[in-house]
Amino acid sequence: MLTLDPVQELELLEEEMTDLLGGVHVYPLVNVWSNETEAVLTAELPGAEAKDLEISVMGDALALCGTRQSQELKENEQYHRRERLAGKFARSLVLPFKVNADKVAAKLQHGILTVTLPRAEEDKPRKISLKPE
Repeated sequence: MLTLDPVQELELLEEEMTDLLGGVHVYPLVNVWSNETEAVLTAELPGAEAKDLEISVMGDALALCGTRQSQELKENEQYHRRERLAGKFARSLVLPFKVNADKVAAKLQHGILTVTLPRAEEDKPRKISLKPE
């Protein structure tokens, strides 16, 4: 009698969908939030090193590219499950406003990339005062 493992079936389905989409993986996963003065992006990049990352900003677009090395196995070791992606990656997104590229700051700490993106002065909301009649 043939028994199906639901987890294995889901993994096979995921592999088929990845193949169908041409091997596209959305990586790294990011969070972005903003206020009136800046946006902040965080990305999970376990195992990545700062020297292997490239961040660029143009207008309201941010691009994040890099490489994450795969973990080398010792002799007589084999993977039973391998879900963390390795190799080259690229991610780009449009931000809610234009960014002052000269003041962008980024840090990589404990596998979390944090990029602070100050809003361009010309794109900040301006308060308009009314003149009395």
